[in-house]
Amino acid sequence: MSKVEELVESLSVLTVLEMSELKTALEDKWGVKAAAAAVAVVAPAAGEQAESVEESTEFEVTLVEFPAPKKIAIIKVVREITGLGLKEAKGLVEEAPKVLKDSVSKSESEEISKKIEDAGGKVAVKGL
Repeated sequence: MSKVEELVESLSVLTVLEMSELKTALEDKWGVKAAAAAVAVVAPAAGEQAESVEESTEFEVTLVEFPAPKKIAIIKVVREITGLGLKEAKGLVEEAPKVLKDSVSKSESEEISKKIEDAGGKVAVKGL
């Protein structure tokens, strides 16, 4: 058995707490800081992204989050948008992130987004 394999076997029996202590000890001994490796993500060019959004004809509008002091205002807007009763709208808002409308036109999705944002909430619009 190689040294690496022996080391792997020895480390496999450590508890999570012992592994954490080992990490700290190695950082101190070697003068380094353990960090997760950064993953490079290639984003599409601005023109490509805009093009794909323009190609979509149907959109899904999701209530992402809202500040607690704005909850009542958000519930009122959700009732207006969805036609739900007070109890149902309150439940939907409290379960955020939650889809408010799916398969709506671009103009309707923009209108819904503006209403929610004006009331203090955050929305996400996704092309379908």
